[in-house]
Amino acid sequence: MTDPQILKKLIQQGSLLPKEEMLEIARKKGSLFIGIPKETSFQERRVALVPEAVTVLVANGHRVKIESKSGEASNFTDNEYSEAGAEICHNPKEIFECDIIFKVAPPSEDEVEMMRGNQTLISALQLSIQPKVILQKLMQKKITAIAWDYIRDEEGVFPVVRTMGEIAGTTSVLVAGELLSSFSSGKGIMLGGIAGVTPTEVVVIGAGTVGEFATRAALGLGASVKVFDNSLSRLRRLQNNIGTRIYTSVLNPKVLAKSMKRADVVIGALRSPLGRTPCVVTEEMIQSMKSGSVAVDVSIDQGGCFETSRVTNHNEPTFVEHGVIHYCVPNIASRVARTASFALSNIFSPILVEMGDRGGCKDLIKSDEGFRSGVYIYNGTLTNEVLGKVFDLNYKNIELLLLGI
Repeated sequence: MTDPQILKKLIQQGSLLPKEEMLEIARKKGSLFIGIPKETSFQERRVALVPEAVTVLVANGHRVKIESKSGEASNFTDNEYSEAGAEICHNPKEIFECDIIFKVAPPSEDEVEMMRGNQTLISALQLSIQPKVILQKLMQKKITAIAWDYIRDEEGVFPVVRTMGEIAGTTSVLVAGELLSSFSSGKGIMLGGIAGVTPTEVVVIGAGTVGEFATRAALGLGASVKVFDNSLSRLRRLQNNIGTRIYTSVLNPKVLAKSMKRADVVIGALRSPLGRTPCVVTEEMIQSMKSGSVAVDVSIDQGGCFETSRVTNHNEPTFVEHGVIHYCVPNIASRVARTASFALSNIFSPILVEMGDRGGCKDLIKSDEGFRSGVYIYNGTLTNEVLGKVFDLNYKNIELLLLGI
């Protein structure tokens, strides 16, 4: 065989390779059309997707539309989103016509009115403040609504709840440190400890994610930490996760009251799986604390675990009761909105890419049990038992709906 013939044969063989590769890659995908509206909820500064996440989605063939100035409160400019491949629009109605509406806070009544119907809504649910009329309107418009705080990962963990808990726990200690300073009308002490000076005493009530990360932050600064919880297994897990021996105790009122008398900071980090957080700190316990000490109630979004707590906001975050500075802001994550937005994007950009690969939201609901656990309305049918019982609405198990029963 001559040299030109050998060369021709090699070219022919080589030309087959790219075709085989193309056939392998060109599997059926669903192109998503995602709309991100500007948050209108009071003091909500987070944004559902950061520009870097938009870049990933656009590179995967998806279309992202974002309302102008949606990322401004988290220090993301329209220009950054535009360069990432997003379409910037100034009319919110355009956003609510997208196939998938992706936002942080639950939708308002006006926002639901703008939705055209037969769409997918992904946002927080917030059972305690969810109005019945909004649920009914979502059902009338045949919306598939997914609560991101109920989505589970492959290990059965609620990733959004855990991540926001990590942020809230760490930030609560930083807030307490600021409130102890002289220029915040505090005692003028440093949260932590240095050689020759008695370390600050911190009491953490609750050994869940918030409590664990509050403990980590306080220990990292050199404070002396005591953790209380009504579950021995959670206390044990916290100690194992932290990797060092700290003072832990079950929630005994006498022991807690004794520790609070000496504490400079008390952080309420109890969570209730359903309903109101148990109020474990009485007014007498607060009264017995040192003047100028700080109480941070992270549980305030579920009613709070201090008897003296009342809801505050980021503009007026504190009040003084019995000489103790109280910080009771429900949405602590909005205080560090940029970090919280990145955390949300890290969770949801892979989910959205997988959704596209599976062919769309409903295909992902059928194939992914963890994602399915977040669905509370499917094609206009309520699937959440708690919402059904609270608002006296008909509901149906999503597994039966998917089977067509």
